[in-house]
Amino acid sequence: QVQLVESGGGLVQPGGSLRLSCAASISFSINVMGWYRQAPGKGRELVASITNGGRTTYTDSVKGRFTISRDNAKKTVYLQMNSLKPEDTAVYYCNFLVLDAFRGDYWGQGIQVTVSS
Repeated sequence: QVQLVESGGGLVQPGGSLRLSCAASISFSINVMGWYRQAPGKGRELVASITNGGRTTYTDSVKGRFTISRDNAKKTVYLQMNSLKPEDTAVYYCNFLVLDAFRGDYWGQGIQVTVSS
């Protein structure tokens, strides 16, 4: 079974930094890796994504502050979050999109990020 394991969340002060990691125990290629987040009372939104060709997208609110990257050998996606703001507080979910024989849309368990003084 495919399992995505997230790490790196926690409590940080405004202006601080965190790096989220999400690793999958799979041997096949992942077409698109992404990070979503869901704040209390709000819907889940796409924060950032990266294709297997290295093309990245970011939601406007995190541009210039967050950086998504991937390590294909380790089947891992990272989200470096700098200059964090209280409005970044949310549960963050990684998502892997696979379009080959193991086609699927796989999700991590969610990890809490809290930005507060």
